[in-house]
Amino acid sequence: MTVKERITALRERMKEKKIDAYLVPTDDFHASEYVGEYFKCRKYITGFTGSAGTAVIMQDMAGLWTDGRYFIQAAAQLEGTGVDLFKMGEPGVPTIHQFLEEKLGEGMCLGFDGRIISAKEASELSEALGKKGASLSVDYDLVGEVWEDRPALSCEPVMELDVKWAGESRADKCAKIRKAMEEKGADAFVLTSLDDIAWLLNIRGGDVHCCPVVLSYLVMTQKEIKLFANEKAFPAEVLDALAKDGVTLLPYDSIYEYVKTFAKDMKVLLCKQKANSRLVSNIPAEVEILDEENLTLLPKAIKNPVEVENERIAHIRDGVALTKFIYWLKKNVGKIPMTELSAEEKLYSFRAQQENFIDNSFDPIISYGVHAAINHYSATPETDIPIEPRSFLLADTGGNYYEGTTDTTRTIVMGPVTDEQKKFFTAVLRGMLNLGNAKFRYGCTGVNLDYLARGPLWELGQDFNHGTGHGVGYLLNVHEGPNSFRWKVVPGNNAVLEEGMITSDEPGYYVEDGYGIRHENMIVCKKAEKTQFGQFMCFEFLTMVPFDLDAVVPEQMTAHERELLNNYHAQVYEKISPYLDEDEKAWLKEATRAI
Repeated sequence: MTVKERITALRERMKEKKIDAYLVPTDDFHASEYVGEYFKCRKYITGFTGSAGTAVIMQDMAGLWTDGRYFIQAAAQLEGTGVDLFKMGEPGVPTIHQFLEEKLGEGMCLGFDGRIISAKEASELSEALGKKGASLSVDYDLVGEVWEDRPALSCEPVMELDVKWAGESRADKCAKIRKAMEEKGADAFVLTSLDDIAWLLNIRGGDVHCCPVVLSYLVMTQKEIKLFANEKAFPAEVLDALAKDGVTLLPYDSIYEYVKTFAKDMKVLLCKQKANSRLVSNIPAEVEILDEENLTLLPKAIKNPVEVENERIAHIRDGVALTKFIYWLKKNVGKIPMTELSAEEKLYSFRAQQENFIDNSFDPIISYGVHAAINHYSATPETDIPIEPRSFLLADTGGNYYEGTTDTTRTIVMGPVTDEQKKFFTAVLRGMLNLGNAKFRYGCTGVNLDYLARGPLWELGQDFNHGTGHGVGYLLNVHEGPNSFRWKVVPGNNAVLEEGMITSDEPGYYVEDGYGIRHENMIVCKKAEKTQFGQFMCFEFLTMVPFDLDAVVPEQMTAHERELLNNYHAQVYEKISPYLDEDEKAWLKEATRAI
């Protein structure tokens, strides 16, 4: 069926159920950022393939809300579908909730699958629409009813992550969480986010593309841990190891009945922003719910010394692969056929040569020329274009290794570029270097420091339409909270920067139908000196990949900024050159020369 036919079929189901508007987010049962094929209802019903967006379907309209990363992509993919694009955050564009409050009145009904809407959002919608006399219908997966040949729920094999990689045993992690539960006065802790469960139990899987997590829920008390997952995914040795640490496996869907058995005098800690509304609504009304951030959130974000040292190794391995890739591109462009997709395959082959490489940490963004202006463009056979000896190639890619997760962006000069392109290439690089070399008092958040990255662009009256940095998991989700760099406060992503937090540093600049520039390094937060003013903090670059000096304008940089770049490039050469052949090493020597 075409998108129009799918929407028509959905509207017929809505009529049958007396539903006036149907909400289709990009979500699974666990509030995951990226979701498995089974859960891609929004993609199915609208045709938009980006990782973030929410659709609203009514009888007389269909709309998609998405953020600035996807404005260009969404406009192209929605053309001719009858689905209107709502650019989130732009002047005059209502939020989804504002739109629904305006459109739904007395006696009308909003529908959604209660398993893919958080308890927090469902409560907000219920309160707001209740004032208008509208109701909610939360029991129907209507997109699933019209989805022909829907993929099955994933059931990939589960592995145990050895403590030499994790740095801390499952038993020790659980003991710390139980202590936190006791301090909060919680009798039970309900955990539904997949990366938190994987981190806590030192297990990894493959149920979300590029995210090594396991479809599961977890309930912890002081005496037991119940894991709700598909037993078929667990090898016997993993089940035995879990059992030795007091973890009992139960069927995945049985969580909904299990929470109904909570004693009425219990206090249950969970995060309503992440737990789905059907699960929370099944907890007896008499149970006191402590609605707080997951107790695992900060311990997971603050990498232990073993994880940090492993990440240094992972980034050297990844740096070798990326350096070989850049050398290959520059040596061969215009001489052999290459496209975005063939370049993607070549980079994967370089990563696959590295010890302990597992897979990509997200779908590669290899975008040439005008495609680089689309922040999260990923080539398909339909969009794939040749890479020519001119302009920029933007490569935003990463790998999962046993030593951790990487995420690096380099903008590569493929041939002649304009003075304007060089100006903005240099401005973005200056911002990246300034943020990565920040020194600050303990207590700062990413909002305090974001100006360092945007400053060179703001001075030119320019900006970029995405966050400057995000936390990164350890062999887990490439996007991880609560640490981030943003110029505006975003609830839940504005944590104090702690020693051991790993965050991306990735300012950019984009010209629609022109070109795109982004420079991205991973940085780990460290302690600097302590003075009478308190503890000072700093960052260490983990990423070890050269920046393309062919587009750098030294005169545009301060002497200090040139020193920062030269010092960084000296580190890249020292750490990466031992793993290169003679030709590659000679090229890297020139590519990291002092300016």
